[in-house]
Amino acid sequence: MAEHVGSGGAGGESLLFLTDEQIRKGIEAMYFAYRGFTADPDRILENYAYGRAHHRALHFVNRSPGTTVNNLLALLGVTKQSLNRVLRTLIDDGLVESRVGASDKRERNLFLTEAGAALEAEVSEAQRARVRAAYRAAGPDAVAGFRQVLEAMMEPELRTHYQAFKEGGA
Repeated sequence: MAEHVGSGGAGGESLLFLTDEQIRKGIEAMYFAYRGFTADPDRILENYAYGRAHHRALHFVNRSPGTTVNNLLALLGVTKQSLNRVLRTLIDDGLVESRVGASDKRERNLFLTEAGAALEAEVSEAQRARVRAAYRAAGPDAVAGFRQVLEAMMEPELRTHYQAFKEGGA
């Protein structure tokens, strides 16, 4: 069964018909691209006995210094128990600092330490290099289209979080 997707083109509205086989190939491409996207960080994190959850926590604490544990829970979509285990390790290892909230003493605000910022930068630079090379190879139109596809696949509440980061806020 073919699906169609509206696509605005320079000459007006055009329709793109995709077969199930074409969609399957796109899904498989995402799986293999994800493996490549995570391979470099996985190799770096392995040296510290950390996993992808640690990387995601470092990434979002870096992007939003002072974020709360509850906000991080919403961004990562993990259980409180799982996040607490990750944060406890990062805090004990001196990569993340947890401070009591200024307005609400029950809140914990999270910040990267100097060591945490260094590890986050090392891991993220490996990903940025891979994405940068892929973007250069694909060209600006493909990059814009790729971003549109990714945004269209996001759950609405996550799109809201993404828009906040995209606009420079958190």
